[in-house]
Amino acid sequence: MKTVSIVVPCFNESEVIDTTIAELISVTNGIDNYQFELIFVNDGSSDDTESKLLAHSQQHDNVRTISFSRNFGHQQAVSAGLDVSTGDAVVLIDADLQDPPKLIADMIVKWEEGFDVVYGTRASREGESKFKLASAKWFYRTLNYLSEVPIPLDTGDFRLMDRQVVDHLVAMPEKSRFIRGMVSWIGFNQTSINYERSARFAGESKYPLTKMLKFGIDGILSFSVKPLKLSIMMGFACSGFAMLMLLYSVYVRLMTDHWESGWTSLLVSILFMGGVQLISIGILGEYVARIYNESKDRPLYIIKKSRELDAAKADETVK
Repeated sequence: MKTVSIVVPCFNESEVIDTTIAELISVTNGIDNYQFELIFVNDGSSDDTESKLLAHSQQHDNVRTISFSRNFGHQQAVSAGLDVSTGDAVVLIDADLQDPPKLIADMIVKWEEGFDVVYGTRASREGESKFKLASAKWFYRTLNYLSEVPIPLDTGDFRLMDRQVVDHLVAMPEKSRFIRGMVSWIGFNQTSINYERSARFAGESKYPLTKMLKFGIDGILSFSVKPLKLSIMMGFACSGFAMLMLLYSVYVRLMTDHWESGWTSLLVSILFMGGVQLISIGILGEYVARIYNESKDRPLYIIKKSRELDAAKADETVK
């Protein structure tokens, strides 16, 4: 009998976690001929998410809990769940019930048809502001324009992956992780399932604007060097513009009687060139910072405690 692991990252999900676990258990009990293990990764929650998870892991044999020593981030929590998963396939799903657990059965059907990755594509997104909808739309399209690897539009981390894909994903060592992009880079036979994304069952979004911006920057810089090429193009464009302005100034001075010195044009030119230089240096600095983080080779996360792991993995405290 095949086993399917379900990885659920959790951060301050006290209001929803009981309902999430009940929903996942109900859905998996309704899928015959498969065994399921539910892996919940507590990403340094400050509420009682951890105690609730531990209580459920005592009540249910197939519920496993990992707790980080602090908040390391959503992508690190997903990575930890993948590291300890043992299933022939692994499903990634958030704890907020925006992604419907009932879709797992359809993903398994697609997997059995021969697809190695089955990801959910959001046909609509309820309960989200116009700003977030617009920013998400343009983020994915900008990312695809800049990325050297096509990444499916309007998708999150909600997906099923075959064990072969998971093993390759776990073996990838980078620290600035963008899981959905990494899965696209790996390749294999991938397909999608459209679904209507619901509003959060309870609680607040764990991705405010600042985190969304950081996540977006990680996604772009982890899969593209085009920003560096764009900064070079901006430099050439500015140099060309400056040369045209120089020729125009010489022409006006020698061929006309309308020569006037002006501080405004000079100031605008200086500010424009300075802005382009700072942008280019900033882009370069972001890439250098990622090299610096990789060179430190710190663990991706630190496990404070775990329950219901096998003996070898229970002794492991860092990854």
